[in-house]
Amino acid sequence: MSDDTIRLVTIGRIIRRRRRLLTLLAVVGALVGYGVSMLFPPRYTTSASVLLPGAWEERELLTQAEIATSSAVVDRAAATLGWTGVGGSELRDRVSAKAADGNIIEISGTADTPQRAQQLSDQVARELVAFAARIAGDSANPEAAARPEALRQLVAQTSRRITELADSAGPGQSVESVQTRAELTKLRTALQEAVNKLDQADPAADKANMVVMGPAARPDGEAPPTRMQLIVAGALLFFLLAVIGHLTAARMSRRLRTEPEIAAALGSALLGTVDVPGERRAHRTEGGGPRLRIRRLLGVDVRWDIPAPQTSGDEASRQIRYRRVCARLRERLPASRRLLVVVPDGDETARRAAGQLVAEAGSDPSPSSSSRGCPMLRVVGVSVSRPMVPDRDDESGALVVLSAGSWTAGELAGIAEACADAEHEIVGIVLAGVVRVRPARSADRPRDAVTAALAVGDDAAGGSG
Repeated sequence: MSDDTIRLVTIGRIIRRRRRLLTLLAVVGALVGYGVSMLFPPRYTTSASVLLPGAWEERELLTQAEIATSSAVVDRAAATLGWTGVGGSELRDRVSAKAADGNIIEISGTADTPQRAQQLSDQVARELVAFAARIAGDSANPEAAARPEALRQLVAQTSRRITELADSAGPGQSVESVQTRAELTKLRTALQEAVNKLDQADPAADKANMVVMGPAARPDGEAPPTRMQLIVAGALLFFLLAVIGHLTAARMSRRLRTEPEIAAALGSALLGTVDVPGERRAHRTEGGGPRLRIRRLLGVDVRWDIPAPQTSGDEASRQIRYRRVCARLRERLPASRRLLVVVPDGDETARRAAGQLVAEAGSDPSPSSSSRGCPMLRVVGVSVSRPMVPDRDDESGALVVLSAGSWTAGELAGIAEACADAEHEIVGIVLAGVVRVRPARSADRPRDAVTAALAVGDDAAGGSG
């Protein structure tokens, strides 16, 4: 299986086993997104286009786009609009312009209502045209603007004088008069071409012809991010953060999962693994304080970072594993009569396995024979935060029963030290794993036996304390 497949399976397991928690966090994220949308009022954006006739270079178009968002244009638009509490500096943040294909400047305006957005875009476009006309007109330098006009008048007077001279040269009977009339005609034509070139070269001719290509369209929807987008983004963000948090916690987890690691942490040998049928959710909702009830309600009382339980055989096949553990105990302690079974507090799987192991040891076929009888087992729970094991009485050692992937090396080392302080030698380790049982099950005697064994073990532990 590739790494990518493993990651997908892991994410799927998180979603499956933490769906209640993830759903709650997604709802919280949606509420946060809704709250953020309430802080920011809705915005509407529309655009107006200004056509620049003639030949324009790209850098000139970019310059015109910069002029459209300058204070010289936007401040005049703000003064014309006269919106209360809205000045030119604030409008400059709401106006943008860009050069489009075809010598077109697109001016976009953003406001809190569709009508204001339309008015802002149209007014800035009109102010840009007016500003260009002022720059190209004679308002900036009247004398410089008057010089081309005086030159045109002089050319017109010269053209009329040439016409008069051509008429006075006679009807063209002589060669000299024909040549004179031809030269005067060429001169008049050259002057007219010079005037036409002067008009074409005049920058005011193009700038004054900038036009607004119709009013801006009134927007029919909010500009992003909309309220719905913020709500969806908040829900998705919280969902992803929850998934990433689960993956990070699993990555940084130091819980021991393999048999060699657990055996090394406890300093003893593994005697075997036993199967514990998985309980239904209805059996786990009984008892517990408010905190535990909340955990059960959110579904966080079930480990997600362990694989799904495998389907086991029938009750007889599961009992064989317990009998094999008892047989290994007889081989290790042939003359032993009592043994302490240490179970970490909170490990319900191990506790149920220990109860079944006690029941199996009590049903040994030869309990009176020192060579064949299985030692009598007494179950005690040990807190992993402050491990304390009862002092040695007549026990020959301790048997540690736990589930894999639940405890760290430090926690297991603390249990081993507590056993050593109580002068109990750890004679072996039994790992318990949850399995799925098949629908067809045999009689309920094993379950009743487990319950009775747990009760007997608890009474014995209480009496020894």
